[in-house]
Amino acid sequence: MPNDHDLVIIGGSLAGYQAALAATELGAKVALVEPQAHYEINYHHVLRGVGKITNYSRLGANIGLDYSQLAAKSHLSDHWQETILYARSVAANLIEQHSLANLAAHGVDIILGSGEFQTSPQLGFKVNQRLLQGRIYLLACGSRPAIPDIDGLEKTGYLTLENIWPYLSQKHPPGNLVILGGVPQSLEIAQTLAYFGYKITLICDQTHLSKYLEPEISQLLIAQLEADGVTVLNDIEVTQVRQIGDKKWLQAGDKAMETEEIIIATGQQPNVSSLNLSTVGVKYNSRRIFVNEHLQTTNQRIYACGDIIGGYSLTNIANYEAYTAIHNALFLPQTKINYQCLPWVISTQPMAAKVGLTAAQANQRYDKSRIFICKQYYKSLTTAQMHNEITGICKLVVLESGEILGCSIFGAEAGELINIIALAMSKQVKVNDLVNLAPAYPGFGEILSQTAREWHKQKLHQNHLLQELIQSFLHFRRDWNW
Repeated sequence: MPNDHDLVIIGGSLAGYQAALAATELGAKVALVEPQAHYEINYHHVLRGVGKITNYSRLGANIGLDYSQLAAKSHLSDHWQETILYARSVAANLIEQHSLANLAAHGVDIILGSGEFQTSPQLGFKVNQRLLQGRIYLLACGSRPAIPDIDGLEKTGYLTLENIWPYLSQKHPPGNLVILGGVPQSLEIAQTLAYFGYKITLICDQTHLSKYLEPEISQLLIAQLEADGVTVLNDIEVTQVRQIGDKKWLQAGDKAMETEEIIIATGQQPNVSSLNLSTVGVKYNSRRIFVNEHLQTTNQRIYACGDIIGGYSLTNIANYEAYTAIHNALFLPQTKINYQCLPWVISTQPMAAKVGLTAAQANQRYDKSRIFICKQYYKSLTTAQMHNEITGICKLVVLESGEILGCSIFGAEAGELINIIALAMSKQVKVNDLVNLAPAYPGFGEILSQTAREWHKQKLHQNHLLQELIQSFLHFRRDWNW
């Protein structure tokens, strides 16, 4: 029996949308199965993403907010509802751009509803009494919050990153919140809410906010959050939660604290429990679906992408996985996933951005004597002084050959600057080429060339013979009359 579709995509995540669009542009016949309730989750995901950018004064100016007054307020900002309305309008525009109607206009067969895989008479996906049969299947169904096992938490109740925005959109939202977890989204939301006058306590059970960040950048980020009014408690575990009157109480280490509401942001788990994956031989656990380097699951006709295969919920990485999976699925599975040159950003203010290896990771993989750590601080930049953005650091991890192994940036425009390093790494551009970069002046791009020059300084400092040769040549030139 011939297949009805070249590709059947299960899940309405943004990665699934991008995969469907990319496959149709290649001429494939595509079906997208979208649970109706899942679209609402996407809406709040976009709203959360828009909400975090209200940290920036330029957005406040655009919608008429006086941020100098906001920062001085100890109570919940009167402008919060205005910001929520603005964020909703932007979210509505984004959703319209990524609508199912747009996919349908491109020829994607849209099926609303939930379904499951079956193997008889052959591999297919059954939804709404309809059996979809495709040559290849792609799981892009996103994830849901993983709730930690804390005594009293279920009974007391909590919010998650999925339902926080509708809750805070009410007329009189609570002003005292505790956020559990150190994922990028929790840091962004903590800073955003604190900026608008919420009393925020962020609790993380790790020593650093993220194991993927350079320790010094993690410390700078903590300092920035605390300067913005967030109480950060890291390396502390919450052991119990209780409802006492109209307040909630948490036991965090040896501290007992009162709050009006708890937000859980400790991680995600895949939305796959209803898909009957075990029947079709797809292995998974509570944290992720197992895939190979081509993004094939343990059933080679079924691929997966996005946060259901593990890691943080980051749009650019999910989209990269979606495009890789599509090309492997529609043609031959030859393209290997490579995260080494993929940048990621924590959209706090300032941003924290990273690509490649940290210094600690590089020292584990290579001989330490071959590793050069180059650092430069934002306070050296003219534009940083002009815009009062002097808090920041750029750190390059480089091999003695000049190969760039990684970069971490904390500071203004870090999200844009890290893209340059990511491109350089993907094209195997050496650090010496960054030294010769002549970025527009004044601009934050100078931090890259300044940091790269540190590699030259360190190389010269280690090469005593070269230093002597240079000094001898310069001495010769001084005595040489033209």
